[in-house]
Amino acid sequence: MATKNNWGRHTFFMCVLFLMAAAAIAMSAIVLHRMLNDDDSDDSPTSAGTGRPVSGAEVGNPPTTPTRSTPLPDSRQGAVVDCLPRNLREPRQDVTRGECERRQCIWRIAANSRAPKCVFPDTVGYKFQTGNTNHLKISRTGPEEVYGMRVHPEVDVTVEDYGDNALRIYFRPSNTQPFEIPEEALKINRPAPATDKQYRVEVVKTPTFGIKVTRNSTGSVVFDSSLPGLTFSDQFLQISTRLPTDNVYGFGEHNHRRYRHDMNWKTWTIFTRDMAPVDEWNLYGAHPVYMNLEKKGKANMVFLKNSNAMEVTLQPSPYPAITYRTIGGVLDFYVFLGENPNHALQQYIHAIGHPAMPPYWTLGFHLLRWGYETLDRMKIIHERNVNAGIPFDAQWGDIDYMYKKFDYTVDKSTFKELPEFVDQVHKEGKKFVVIVDCGIGSRGDLYSEAKNNSAGYRMYEDGLEMDVFVKNSSGQVLVGKVWPEESVFPDFTNIENATKFWKKWIQYFNDTERVHIDGLWIDMNEPANFVQGSVTGCPDNHWNHPPFIPQIFEGDRDNGSLYYKTLCMDGVQHWGSHYDVHSLYGHSESIVTYNALVELNPNKRPFVMTRSSFAGTSKYAFKWLGDNGSQWRQLHWSIVGMLEFQLFGFPLIGADICGFWAQAQYEMCLRWYQLGTFYPFARSHNIYKNDGVEYARDQDPTAWNSTFTDIVRRYIRIRYKFLPYMYSQFKEAHIEATMVLRSLMFEFPEDENTWSIDRQFMFGPSLLISPALDEGQTEVTAYFPKGRWFDYYEGEETRSSDGRFVTIPTPLSFLPFHARGGSIIPYQNVANSTQYSRLNPMGLWCALDETYSASGSLYVDDGESLDSYTTGKYLELKFELKEGEHLTISVVHQGYTPPGNLSFTVIEFSGLPGVPTSLSIDGRPIEARHIQLKHKIVQLVDINLDITKNHTVNWMVYK
Repeated sequence: MATKNNWGRHTFFMCVLFLMAAAAIAMSAIVLHRMLNDDDSDDSPTSAGTGRPVSGAEVGNPPTTPTRSTPLPDSRQGAVVDCLPRNLREPRQDVTRGECERRQCIWRIAANSRAPKCVFPDTVGYKFQTGNTNHLKISRTGPEEVYGMRVHPEVDVTVEDYGDNALRIYFRPSNTQPFEIPEEALKINRPAPATDKQYRVEVVKTPTFGIKVTRNSTGSVVFDSSLPGLTFSDQFLQISTRLPTDNVYGFGEHNHRRYRHDMNWKTWTIFTRDMAPVDEWNLYGAHPVYMNLEKKGKANMVFLKNSNAMEVTLQPSPYPAITYRTIGGVLDFYVFLGENPNHALQQYIHAIGHPAMPPYWTLGFHLLRWGYETLDRMKIIHERNVNAGIPFDAQWGDIDYMYKKFDYTVDKSTFKELPEFVDQVHKEGKKFVVIVDCGIGSRGDLYSEAKNNSAGYRMYEDGLEMDVFVKNSSGQVLVGKVWPEESVFPDFTNIENATKFWKKWIQYFNDTERVHIDGLWIDMNEPANFVQGSVTGCPDNHWNHPPFIPQIFEGDRDNGSLYYKTLCMDGVQHWGSHYDVHSLYGHSESIVTYNALVELNPNKRPFVMTRSSFAGTSKYAFKWLGDNGSQWRQLHWSIVGMLEFQLFGFPLIGADICGFWAQAQYEMCLRWYQLGTFYPFARSHNIYKNDGVEYARDQDPTAWNSTFTDIVRRYIRIRYKFLPYMYSQFKEAHIEATMVLRSLMFEFPEDENTWSIDRQFMFGPSLLISPALDEGQTEVTAYFPKGRWFDYYEGEETRSSDGRFVTIPTPLSFLPFHARGGSIIPYQNVANSTQYSRLNPMGLWCALDETYSASGSLYVDDGESLDSYTTGKYLELKFELKEGEHLTISVVHQGYTPPGNLSFTVIEFSGLPGVPTSLSIDGRPIEARHIQLKHKIVQLVDINLDITKNHTVNWMVYK
């Protein structure tokens, strides 16, 4: 949920709303242009008169007309590094040749207008001094000052093996103690020692120092830092690395337009910021990690363990490269080599920590609005969805349930009977989740009112006594302004103290306010602030105004300010200065919230939904994509965002269905509900009204007419039907570090057609989703990789020998999705919530491959115990179908017996060579009446196979 103040949730985004409504509010010309004119286009430069993208060979080469530019030395291999990147600390001016040469750099004019004109010569960087491949010392060559700061003359470099497929490359200036992310925040897990390393490391000594990592099997250079410009100062660090290909995915959090990156000198900033995802600014989370798809389907991932504000600039083919610029810390790289994308991802997730296993109910559908205003309004929407037969599992409460926006309070005038309503929700088999913000109200008069409203409420005094709040540089509690006006901010990096504090007030909410919640939604934790830094401003020092500022969103009042809409950078926290740990704030709050909930409910999986995140946050919390807009283009962007967060280790991810801001359209909302059928996290959430001003209409499943409701109900029921399959995929993500949502590239990395596809996706390895995403769209052109694919509705087969594009009609009521040949997909009959659907009969959908074979699995536990897998309290089945006439159902682990005497009552087959005859189950002949044909799907019905036992199904096929 975004920043909310007296006239809306988010000061900047209110401007966006009015722009979309009437284009009447004045904004800066740059922001206005980007907001209204940006689209999904590639933005690649085109050759004059041709309209075609500039080819890789053209990028970076001198123009044909004579110029005074300096040709690139051959040793550079074509890649260049910008000597004069944009610095937000300085007014933006055109780069001049004189300034370039004054900095001892090379002036050049490239055909590509995005390419830098001023680049480093080979002589600038560091040179090898002493040491071996594992421990080296390097010394500065080139200018001894950068942005008015002394460049460190010597740097220590360490290279460590992290098993057969990974390594660490660590740079730290000699004789210094810069900030490093503490292990309490992120401990990198080491695999077993290397026995068969899949890479080799070389030290490049000339013309400038670098570390080069080469894959043994293919010779691909996956990491090479021997480009010029390597720089270490206290507040400016820079390094550039070559890439084997320009297939780059990842880095975040941003609103990327495409899954595969635009490499054409695109710069992305990483620094957590309360910004709505309507443009390409730095957003809520910080994830300095990318995946690079190499040749032959192999892949690597590179993670920079650094939490300071940074930017990355991507350089295009034919010499793809990445330049990192960060304003603190160390350069601590982890390189992971994979035989395929999944293998690379698994190593990254093993290193930062496996994602938490979600409670089963969180996979259901969720209802929410900001601006219910009263409990009566919440009840109306809740009850009309119950009455309409919409399956859903959770009702959420946004900030309007609080008394004057004070955490862990209930407004006794508008939500007085909230405890009774929550109890009613629980009786329906549903859950209740509430929002809490990190800003703790401290304004005297309002705080006194909150104490009068809620007996025993003393959260501010309690935090002072426990010394748990962020301090300013003078040692006093830093005061900002959020929802309850003047506010203070818990220092969640003080894990032990903050956990005691947070736990106490969660308990208060449960016991004294009597609201028995099932999860916490922690919002505004970038952290967000309605004033710049603090209510008294920020000191003018090198922390609040560093010599170099990356291309962050800097605001329209404090140009170039790191503390725009957040805290002063010289604020003091347990892990370090806010300058260093700012992007870890939401991460630390996630750790504290998770720990507090575990202590309160030791045997129950916590449900924590966070807006801000860092590498490793998914061990503690789940994530949604923030305050999106009700715009057609955001349907596509949501797919990109979800695929990226899978790379970051967040399998439970989703966007607000139909958009949070502005008015949703009927057609758009229907298409969004269809798309949301296969969101890992599916929630309807939007703004209603604030301070009496109405912003948007209802958009829950019952918001329009009966036709709308019928269509939406159909797709939510399809979601619930496949929850056993989905849940099994989450177990794989939790244990094996696989993706739940997958790009086609991820599953078919050797098929070049898949590398840029991001308007389709796969749920797990077996379901291909091809949604309609545009207004008025009546057909989609879907890509089917090599294999057999079967339509869900009628079993129609699409066979692809090498991969093919197929046009599929998409009337407004239709979402195309297909099963991949070779898959066995478990499903379950639907009820109004997962509590009851988990008691219903089950089925199997068997989609056969070219050899008439298929396989699959099912994981079942109680859906809520904290360590079901590690304690062995689960049931796991494997399914194997061979030669089109023999299916085995095998119990491979029996540590849990589900309630309800569950059985498989239906088995469906797509792709059989003919109609089965002479059917037998577990050696007993079965009558022909159990065989039915539905369209092109063969069904075995009324067979009642106990899911806790082994079974064999045999038949002959009449061809």
